[in-house]
Amino acid sequence: MTQLQILSVGIFLLVMAAIVSEKVHRTVAAVAGGVVLVCLRVLTVEEAMSYIDFSTLGVLIGMMLFVAVVRNSGLFEYVAIKAAKIARGDPWRIMLLFTLLTASLSAFLDNVTTVLLVGPMAIAITGILELDPVPFLLTQILASNIGGTATLIGDPPNIMIGSQAGLGFMDFVANTGVAVVFIMIAVCVCFYFMYGRKMAVAQEKMAAVLLLDEKKSIKDRSLLIKSVVMIALVILGFVFHDALGVDSCVVALAAAVIMMLIGKQDVEEIILGVEWSTILFFTGLFVVVGGMVQSGVITALGNALVQVTGGDQTLLIVLILWGSAIFSSFLDNIPFVATMIPLILSMQTSGMEVTPLWWALSLGACLGGNGTLIGASANVVLSGISAKHGHPITFSRYLRVGFPIMLLSVVISTAYLLIRF
Repeated sequence: MTQLQILSVGIFLLVMAAIVSEKVHRTVAAVAGGVVLVCLRVLTVEEAMSYIDFSTLGVLIGMMLFVAVVRNSGLFEYVAIKAAKIARGDPWRIMLLFTLLTASLSAFLDNVTTVLLVGPMAIAITGILELDPVPFLLTQILASNIGGTATLIGDPPNIMIGSQAGLGFMDFVANTGVAVVFIMIAVCVCFYFMYGRKMAVAQEKMAAVLLLDEKKSIKDRSLLIKSVVMIALVILGFVFHDALGVDSCVVALAAAVIMMLIGKQDVEEIILGVEWSTILFFTGLFVVVGGMVQSGVITALGNALVQVTGGDQTLLIVLILWGSAIFSSFLDNIPFVATMIPLILSMQTSGMEVTPLWWALSLGACLGGNGTLIGASANVVLSGISAKHGHPITFSRYLRVGFPIMLLSVVISTAYLLIRF
């Protein structure tokens, strides 16, 4: 290895160690790694800037701003209460509808945003029914990560993959989206045998749910109407952005700007609602991985992987799918995906057909987050909310549910990819 390669790998490993140990905030670790690469002249400032994926950042910022405005309308709370009333207060039906609602919202919103909106409503409704909310919250965590796998904008790894691989919204729906349908069916059956058959509440408790007034959750009726219209337009924009020749980040940012103009909300408050630490984390990480690309490490790893597998596409699919799933169960999937993207691109440069590998990476990284309590941000956030309400979710309790569901999801994904490709 050359000196530049040793430096780029060393800095990458130090950044990963800092992130995993949580001794240093992940944003500080990633940005510091990028700065050190420039200071040591592994990258010039211009080269560092060229490795930042502004399309991914644009989608993330746009959707965060958009959701921050829509949230103030009370739309999400309205939908959650309406779902509980449709279930007629039956606990299993409520769990099923909340699971499907969480998965559906996660396909179009950030997973953390989804659980922040739906989780507290589940706690409130289970409180009325005098049921343990933890099973409901566990199913929502799992559904959020599964649902986010279905679309281009559902999970940050998909945004990254779509941007670099040139894959559109409908490409994800037609590939990972189909797999998610099969996974959700299997997972809901599992939930029924795990929880559904054991739930029983008094009729008066079920009747209390029906007395909830979803209209009271609406904070701004005018904003609610605007939000519904804009959500429909945003979905259409993402579906047809390829045909229109418009980048997905343009759709997201345009939606955010329009909502801030017509929403009549406090713009400064909305802007402060963006997770800027996450945006900076992505920026630093792109530069850190870019250092390994620039020094030739990624190309060498890609060639080595092809040699080990003999270029066998089936073996590569299985290896990437399961490797990313297991890795993402214990560590943040974003650094892993950021490293794998240039690796797969290097294989593409050598003439290999890599389209199935993108889907393997997406399914593995997104679904793997269900494996443990620390596998995805949504897991940590909702478990924290549960603990604040007096119902802590321990690592072992989550593991007993999450890891088997993750394995089942990846097994279904493996079968799907092998049959599909």
